[in-house]
Amino acid sequence: MKLGSTEIMETFAEGFGMRYTRLVITAHDEYWLDAALRAVTGYGTSVLGCDLEIAVEGHLAAEQTPDGRPGAAVMGFGFSSEAVGKAITNRVGQCLMTAASTAVYDGLANAEKRLDLGNFVRFFGDGFQKSKVIGSQRYWRIPVMEGEFVVEDTCGVENGVAGGNIIVQGEDGVQTYAAVRRAIEAIAEMPEVITPFPGGVARSGSKVGSQYQGLRASTAEAYCPTLRGRVESQLHPDANCALEIVIDGANQTVVGSAMKECVRAAAGKGVVAIGAGNYGGQLGPYHFHLHQLLQS
Repeated sequence: MKLGSTEIMETFAEGFGMRYTRLVITAHDEYWLDAALRAVTGYGTSVLGCDLEIAVEGHLAAEQTPDGRPGAAVMGFGFSSEAVGKAITNRVGQCLMTAASTAVYDGLANAEKRLDLGNFVRFFGDGFQKSKVIGSQRYWRIPVMEGEFVVEDTCGVENGVAGGNIIVQGEDGVQTYAAVRRAIEAIAEMPEVITPFPGGVARSGSKVGSQYQGLRASTAEAYCPTLRGRVESQLHPDANCALEIVIDGANQTVVGSAMKECVRAAAGKGVVAIGAGNYGGQLGPYHFHLHQLLQS
C-alpha cells in the first residue's frame, strides 16, 4: 500500500490496557496556563521510567471551563488506579498549587471510580482550608499567598489504551522532522488522546528487555541507521532517519483514529515508509493494523 510516494508497511502497532485520569486546569491567562501545563506534564513520557505518561489533550476556550477562564485538559496514564492516584496528587501539589492563578477540576465527572485529589492536597492548608459544595461536587479552597487555590475534591479514573504508535522513516532528518510535526499537528486538538513524548515524538524507540540484567527496555537497534550491517535492520533501504509517535487514548477507537490521521499527515515527499512497532502480539490485546486503519 502507498500514500503518494510513501510506502505503508503491512504491520501493526500493539496497544495495552492502562488506567487514566483527566484534569481540567484553568489560569488567569494563556501565559500562566502554559507555565502550569509545562510543569505538570514534565518528566511524563513513559511509565517504564516515569510515574505517569501525561500530556495536554487539548486547550479549552473560557466558555468551556468551569470558572470561565482559559483552560486545558490533560490526561495521565498509569498501570493501576493506585499508581495514577499517587502520581496525580503529587503533580497537582507540586506543579499546579505552586503555579500562579491556577485552579484544578475533575475531567471525568461520570467515572464511577474516584481518586482523592483536593481531599489529599487540602492538608497543605494546615487547618485553614475550607470546602464548598456546589451541586453534587465538593471543592477545596486552600489559602496561598496570592489568595486561594481551588481544587476539586476527587477526580475520576477510567480504563484506557496505551501504546498506539507509528514509525516514520525518512530520507534524512530534516524531512522526517517535518513529517512528524505534520502528524502531531493533525491530532493536536483531537479529544481523548495524548502523545506523551517530547513534541509528541520519541527518537529512542525501544524494545522490551536488554542484554544488561535488570534493564526493562533498551534501544530498538533494528531501526537505528548507524547499526546497519551489524544488526538485522527493519529500515527501508532509502531511510536514514526514523522517529516514533506514541499515542495513548481513552479507548481503542480513538487511538486507532489518531494513528490513521498521523499516517495520512506524515506521508509525503522524503518519507519513504511508515510502519509501527509491536512485540509479535505478545504484549497487549489491542492490535492496530495500518492497512486496516487506512481502509476503514
